[in-house]
Amino acid sequence: MKVTFLGTGYVGLVSGACMAEIGHEVICADIDEKKIALLKKGVVPIYEIGLEEIVERNTKEKRLRFTSDLKGAIQASDVVFMAVGTPEDKVTGQADLQYVFAVAETFGKHLNGYKVFVDKSTVPVGTAEKVEEIIKKASRGKHPFEVVSNPEFLREGAAVKDFLNPDRVVLGVKSAKARKLMEQVYRPIARSGRPIVFTDVRSAEIIKYAANAFLAMKITFINEVANFCDVAGGNVKEVAKGLGLDARIGNRFLYAGIGYGGSCFPKDVKAFIETGREYGSHFAVIETVNEVNIAQRIKPFVKLKEVFGKKLKNKTIAVWGLAFKPRTDDIREAPGIENIKLFLEAGCRVQAFDPVAMPNTKRVLRHDSLTYTKKALDALEGADVLVIATEWDEFRVVDYKNLKKMMKDRIIYDGRNVLERSEAEAAGFKYYGIGV
Repeated sequence: MKVTFLGTGYVGLVSGACMAEIGHEVICADIDEKKIALLKKGVVPIYEIGLEEIVERNTKEKRLRFTSDLKGAIQASDVVFMAVGTPEDKVTGQADLQYVFAVAETFGKHLNGYKVFVDKSTVPVGTAEKVEEIIKKASRGKHPFEVVSNPEFLREGAAVKDFLNPDRVVLGVKSAKARKLMEQVYRPIARSGRPIVFTDVRSAEIIKYAANAFLAMKITFINEVANFCDVAGGNVKEVAKGLGLDARIGNRFLYAGIGYGGSCFPKDVKAFIETGREYGSHFAVIETVNEVNIAQRIKPFVKLKEVFGKKLKNKTIAVWGLAFKPRTDDIREAPGIENIKLFLEAGCRVQAFDPVAMPNTKRVLRHDSLTYTKKALDALEGADVLVIATEWDEFRVVDYKNLKKMMKDRIIYDGRNVLERSEAEAAGFKYYGIGV
């Protein structure tokens, strides 16, 4: 099939490339001409395992192409996916839908026959109806179309795998005709045994937000238990293991740490709360999840301020991890960066390292007392404290002899529980973890 993606951000680029990988002819379109020019040269603007190879292979096989000609891209395909960002509105907390509505209008203006407009962006319930009205007005009713909701469930760092081997594909449709067309689009995925779930449009929109809110709740729950372990005794790793073996609960997302970040959970949780308010529904549990996570994210700073008091000023803090999670260069809502800002405000010197996220961080965070180092060990030179903020695999094994040689003081705040307390303490370090 011929398929178009409007928007070459994280979701659009990964989804478009993977659609080509399963055999469709795909056009990825974007108004950002510089980005399109880079993609045509084979330069992938995001770090995602396996994506560069897929883009290269399918571009070479002519199943995938990039363009800034939105009109041509829309008119060339029967199925057009919208994959633009829905950032948080800083005033209302709701999803900002200006880009969604702009794309819908563009689609309507260039509609040249029956097409399915697929909303892959994360949007509040009821958005499809608003999009439908915008398309009708822009197209002046000249051609029939349908709006389908197809929320994405891609984990950054595992997005290619998640697209090609999804837990499920959710499709909100109104008619048998739209359903048949979407069945054709996802037939290669269905043939591999992955579930395709058809539902009404509003339910599909709610599923996305409900899923993210539930996962955020699991993370926050185990963090609350970890905080309790800190004061009551016990090891949250053992507690999580005992919980996770219960098939009704499962072990995924039961890893204590300094909270969630990224482009999805923080904004989607807030947007779900605000959508509930619009409908007169109070999400008490989800509101608590948001409040607890905000406090959890700055625990390294709060703890070290408690440890040093006024002496925190002029301390040198080594921070390992700038991305909000491993295997990505995404720094949005990253706890590591949030703590760095607080340390700098307190008069500390900060030496930071991340395997892939430093270029992105340098663009948004510069300070006379902030140094980015080329290697993880370099960040420890003269440091009073090591803060681990992202669970990159390379941080899981350390040579404590090297740490002793490099660091001025022997304090570790392990915000992701990647090290073992017993080993750190045996090596002469003061160790602070999350519930361990």
